[in-house]
This record gives sequence, structure tokens and C-alpha cells, in this order.
Amino acid sequence: MYLLAFILCIGSIHAQQALRNIPNEAFGLGERLEYKVGYQFVKAGDAYFHVQPKSFMFKGRPCYDIRFEVRSLKSLDWLYKVQDIYRTLVDIDGIYPYYFEQRIREGGYRKDAKAQFDHHSKKAFVDDKSYPFPTFSHDIVSAFYYVRTMDLSTRKKGEMIQLKNFVDDSTYTLGVRIHGKQTITVQGGTFNCVVVEPMVTKGGLFKSEGKILLWLTDDERKVPVKVSTKVLIGAIEAELTNFSGTRGPIKAKIK
Repeated sequence: MYLLAFILCIGSIHAQQALRNIPNEAFGLGERLEYKVGYQFVKAGDAYFHVQPKSFMFKGRPCYDIRFEVRSLKSLDWLYKVQDIYRTLVDIDGIYPYYFEQRIREGGYRKDAKAQFDHHSKKAFVDDKSYPFPTFSHDIVSAFYYVRTMDLSTRKKGEMIQLKNFVDDSTYTLGVRIHGKQTITVQGGTFNCVVVEPMVTKGGLFKSEGKILLWLTDDERKVPVKVSTKVLIGAIEAELTNFSGTRGPIKAKIK
């Protein structure tokens, strides 16, 4: 009996070791990024990405507990009220998700979803059902943080990065196109950036209707400086206002 338990334990350890390890100089515990959200140059809300200061243990694995939230200003709720909340638990060593939840409230649109991911069995669990998915598939938030760990500075304009994105009950291909480099100024400063376009098929951070562009700092941190997307009532933009707890200096900040 004890020998069997020992063999099972060794097998479990071996299986865990088989999962990947991704070098990460982009972000760490405690990083907080704050944004103003605007429609046509008018501030309409606030948003933030926040990696919680302490790791979260999920089934014996240390995880980044990452939150994303966007809220419209109360004074504009009558026009188009937004209250979106996302949470993902991402393996610290391998940068892949174990758990994802979202609560979307955008105008009359409502969506609530939760999912757990087992990368050993290659199954995603939603409510009382399981669905097959490729190992290291992502939710939309974990995919974003995973892309931040990549060396984007050497990618050529037009190059496409291919990921897998699990949404609801299916896995979709999530392409990320490189659009080149640009220097932009926002409230948080002036930054040299790499511009990327996530080719989101389903399950984006907003109920998007068109192209989404992101400006990421052209350095090790790949901090999102600006996001531009089209929603039901027109184009919206989120621009960086404050940041703290970054893994290191943002060398792409020039002012």
C-alpha cells in the first residue's frame, strides 16, 4: 500500500514537472495599472489591471491572482453603463490559467461565466460539464499576460502570434498581429511602444464589434499604455494614467 502511494506520488510530481516554465520579466506580484476610459475625447470611466500582492494557491500551485475591472462614471450611466469584472488565476511558473471568471454589464448586455482548467487532462470545466481543450489554452486575460512575457521588439511588422483561447464551451484560435512601433503620449507619460492587434473571435475584454489595438511598452515590461476598440456606441480608448509595483523600471518611458 505504501509502495503504491509512493509510486502515485512520484507520478504526480513527474506530471507537474512536465508542465512548462516560462521566463517572465514583464510583470510580478503587486503590479497595478490604472486607466481612464473615454469616448471621443470625453472621459467616461476608469479601469485597472491588478496583480494581487500575494500569490494564490490553487490545487497546490502558486498563482498570480489577476483582476481587471472597468466602470463607467456614475454621471454617464444613463447613457451607457459599464461594470465589467474579470479574474484569472495564472500559474506563476508556466503562465497558463487554472481558473477564470467574468461579470459583464454593458448597457443592456449581461454575461456571467466561470471556468476551471486542468492542463493534465486537457479539460475545461464549466458548470457541471467538461470540454476538451489544448494544453496551455488561455482565457482572454491570461492570454494578454502571456503575450507580455514574449520578446515583441524583434517581431516583424505583419507577423502573427498564434494562441488558443477558451470561451464558454469551445476553443478558438487567437491571433495577435504585430503592427510595428510607435511613440505615443498619454497622461501617464510618453512611451516607445509596440502596437499589436488581438484578432479576437469571441470573448474579448469588451463586447467589441471591430478592430482592437494595444500599445505595449517596447521594453521588458510590455505595459499596456493604450487600448482602442469599437463597442456598441462607437470607439472607446483606455489610456494609462498611473502605474505601480512594476517588475522593474519601464525603460520605454521617455518623458
